[in-house]
Amino acid sequence: MNTLTKMALGLIGQLKPEPAVGDAARTRKLPPAQTSGGMPLMQALEHRQSHREFRPDPLPEQTLSNLLWATAGVNRPALGGRTAPSAMNAQEVEVYAALPAGLYRYDPVVHALVLISATDVRRVTGYQDFVDSAPLDLVFVADYSRMKLVPAAQRESYASVAAGAMAQNVYLYCASAGLATVIRAWIDRHALAQAMGLDNDRQVLLSQTVGLPTITAA
Repeated sequence: MNTLTKMALGLIGQLKPEPAVGDAARTRKLPPAQTSGGMPLMQALEHRQSHREFRPDPLPEQTLSNLLWATAGVNRPALGGRTAPSAMNAQEVEVYAALPAGLYRYDPVVHALVLISATDVRRVTGYQDFVDSAPLDLVFVADYSRMKLVPAAQRESYASVAAGAMAQNVYLYCASAGLATVIRAWIDRHALAQAMGLDNDRQVLLSQTVGLPTITAA
């Protein structure tokens, strides 16, 4: 679906998810993340870039596991520490994975994907046409109910910083693993919040598309 069509549908409140492709498991337990190897940090920074052309091929399960762990996984189990910082350890940013088979929320504690909706939400995650067919669209959502110690006027700012740190983790993992990715803020947030079934305490902050690069993006 092209950008103009999405914008028109959004204006009349008709930008909706599509039926899921395939069966959506209620919980997708991910294989343990591979936390050794990969590209050295300085090389990953050198190769970090945005791509907007993606192959539709699904990501291998191990790659999906590694990606989500890099985004916001638990890296210090004894402390419950994560790979991305969070002010006052509120852990207010939730990571959702829009896949062809359904919309999932990443649970970093058990390293699994939990089904939220058995619908294909990808096309609602942004106005760009490539989001419809790329294999994965991540959505970063702030849960302000977890930020009671933060003054209300500062909560969105704090959460946006945390989401940005997660997005950079995605960029660095993708650079290391040879994947394409791009962060996106051009979103019909109302339509996406409805499609995701978000309550009033939750706000869509950013989306990020991930997939295998096309030949021109390699």
